[in-house]
Amino acid sequence: MRVKISRKAHFNAAHRLYRPDWSFEKNDAIFGKCNNPKFHGHNYDLIVSVTGEIDKETGYVMDMKVLKDLIKDEVEEAFDHKNLNVDVPDFKELNPTAENIAVVIWNKLRPHINSDNEIEVVLYETPRNFVTYSG
Repeated sequence: MRVKISRKAHFNAAHRLYRPDWSFEKNDAIFGKCNNPKFHGHNYDLIVSVTGEIDKETGYVMDMKVLKDLIKDEVEEAFDHKNLNVDVPDFKELNPTAENIAVVIWNKLRPHINSDNEIEVVLYETPRNFVTYSG
């Protein structure tokens, strides 16, 4: 029997959506207010879900404390109170859209979670705007 467990986390980060190979006008037309050269911030909510078989010995799909620590070490420490464009190497060449942030988070977590288990990342950029990535 496969069961999905989930852990919610939170981080605050600033970013600017733009492509350096485009003119300011084209960036402004595509990204609007998110193209602010002085950046802007979000209070991101993150839900990481792991789906797998329940271990017969422990009763867990995955120990929630292990998942909590993994999210803290791999995501919160890397992103919280950072300027994603400037402070996070993953976004030196990658536009930090919510879509790209979710994929980067998934890629950071995947090597640390049993390969038999599925991972889903849901990233809320605002209470009404969110992205889901499952690999």
